[in-house]
Amino acid sequence: MLKSIVVSLGVACVATSAFAVDTAIEKQLQKLDPSERMEQSCDTEAMKQIADKKDGFKPDKVIAYTFSDPDMGENSIKAPGAVFRSKGDWYHLTYDCETGPQHIHVRSLSIEIGSKVPREDWGPHYLYD
Repeated sequence: MLKSIVVSLGVACVATSAFAVDTAIEKQLQKLDPSERMEQSCDTEAMKQIADKKDGFKPDKVIAYTFSDPDMGENSIKAPGAVFRSKGDWYHLTYDCETGPQHIHVRSLSIEIGSKVPREDWGPHYLYD
């Protein structure tokens, strides 16, 4: 009996979520109001997924509201006018994200990377180097 419990605990520890949140990030997220927390959780996960795509992107910033306001649900955000920055350039991004009720852990996220934002569009949309 004890052996099966130990094996089960080992499997549970290995089978972590693909959307696991680092403890330090979680502490910072808890300081935010719920809607800001959800947006930041989704932005952070979007950066991780973009980096994991192996398309040469090295994202260091995601903004959900650059080209249009996101559609906020109770535990979800649809950001059709988002952007991300990689290696000094900005790119259009669309994402749909669902979080848990505390808005820290991302349950699902789909992203679509768009074209590079022309530099002449940076100023009007408050994008920066």
